[in-house]
This record gives sequence, structure tokens and C-alpha cells, in this order.
Amino acid sequence: MDQPMTIMGHLDELRKRLFRMVVAVGIVTFFILGFHLTPFHYNGIKLYYPTFSPFDNMAAQATVSMKHSLLPPAVQLIQTAPGQAFFAQFYIAVLLGIAIAMPVIVREFMAFLAPALAKKEIDIIKSITIPAVGLFAAGCVFSYTVITPYILAFLYRYGESAGLLTFLNIVDFISFVLQFMLAFGISFQLPLIMYAVTASGMVGEKFWRHNIKWAVIGIVILGAAITPDGSGVTMWFVAGPLIGLYLIGMFLSERRAARFQTLKSS
Repeated sequence: MDQPMTIMGHLDELRKRLFRMVVAVGIVTFFILGFHLTPFHYNGIKLYYPTFSPFDNMAAQATVSMKHSLLPPAVQLIQTAPGQAFFAQFYIAVLLGIAIAMPVIVREFMAFLAPALAKKEIDIIKSITIPAVGLFAAGCVFSYTVITPYILAFLYRYGESAGLLTFLNIVDFISFVLQFMLAFGISFQLPLIMYAVTASGMVGEKFWRHNIKWAVIGIVILGAAITPDGSGVTMWFVAGPLIGLYLIGMFLSERRAARFQTLKSS
């Protein structure tokens, strides 16, 4: 019979697994900071291969792409202190490192929690791991392609109407974009969280339908709080997808319960 692990044993186990997560993220981060993606064509298809270039690295390429795709032409990116461009690229590299190393992070996290979870709970978490990564990526893409360009264009339209030149600090720009991407990446986990909570038995499958009006009110307030204008237009760019995700989570929870009842009665 296995002996229960002491507190110091748990802490040592946590330290080892956190170290592996950090190493995985660090390897990807430094690769992105040290290499440039060089294009080439093969059978008419544009492909890329990495070449060592710490100054013109993948994070710098991402910064240039973000500037051209997100900012109006009249807005210029600047750095007002030495090192700001490096820190902006470092933030991008860390975010990409976390995203690419997510399978390692999830595996280590699951391995640490496994001894304290029942088999049913472990199966639930395993079943939603891949969809969670996919939804996180979808939330980031949605923020980058839909939400952020609209909000930035709306805000800088005020400057254009007044005939002003706009200069934006590179760190502020990158932080703004990444914060929205992270917020939407996390928000897109909503249906999986609802599904997992229902599957674990913490709430019934009808809980979400009975409380939908309060959920909508909370989502609308959240959308109004994190969008910068008072027109109500950008608010719905945030609240609309979240309401849709809530309905998806409600549907998945009720469908799972109905399928379970069918199997139980057969």
C-alpha cells in the first residue's frame, strides 16, 4: 500500500513539475527570440525555415505583422526608452511559448493533480483538454482579427478627425493586444467549464438554463466594462460571443445529461 505523501513531498513534486513547465516555455521563448522565419517555395507552396537572427527574430516579425494588420496607417509605433522594443518582443515570445508548450503544461498539471482526483474527474479533465487548447486559440484569433482592429480603429478615429498625428509606444501597443488576446482565450473556455462543472455533479444540468438571465446581465456588464467607448457597439463585440458560448455550454451540459439518462434506462 502506498504511503501518503507529506507536505514537503507535495511541495517538492510541485517544484519539479513547475520547473518542467518553465523549461518547456523557456525553450520555445528563446527559440522565437533567436530565430527568423525565412520563406522559400516548394512546388509552388510558400514554406518557412528558421535561421539564426536574434535581432530580426520571429517576435520582431510578429510585431511588424501586428502593426500592419491592426493599426491605421497614420499611427506610428515608437520606443521612448532603450530596450522597449526588446521587452515588447519578449512579451510576444512568452505568450507564444505558453501557447506552444501548452501540452506539456497540461500534462504536468494533470500528473500533479491525479493522485487527489477520482477516476471520473480525471476522465472529465482528459476529455476537455484538447478542446480547451483549441478554444483558447480560437479566442486569441477572434480577438486579433475582429475585436482589437475595430477597437483600435475606433479610438484613433478621434485623433484623425482632429488632424492629430498619433504616436504609440510599442510596449503599450503590445500589452494592449496581448491582454485582449489572453482575455478572449480564457473567456472561450466558458462552455468547457460549464460542461465540466455539470459532469462532476457540482450543479444540475438545468442550473445554467435557470440562471441564464443573470448570466446575460453579468456578461453585458463585463462587455461594457472592458470596452473603451460608450456607444454600446464595441460592447456587443465582447458580450455577443460570450453569450453564444454560454448557450453552447448550456446545450452541451443538457445533452450530456440526456445521453446519460438514456444509457442508464436502457
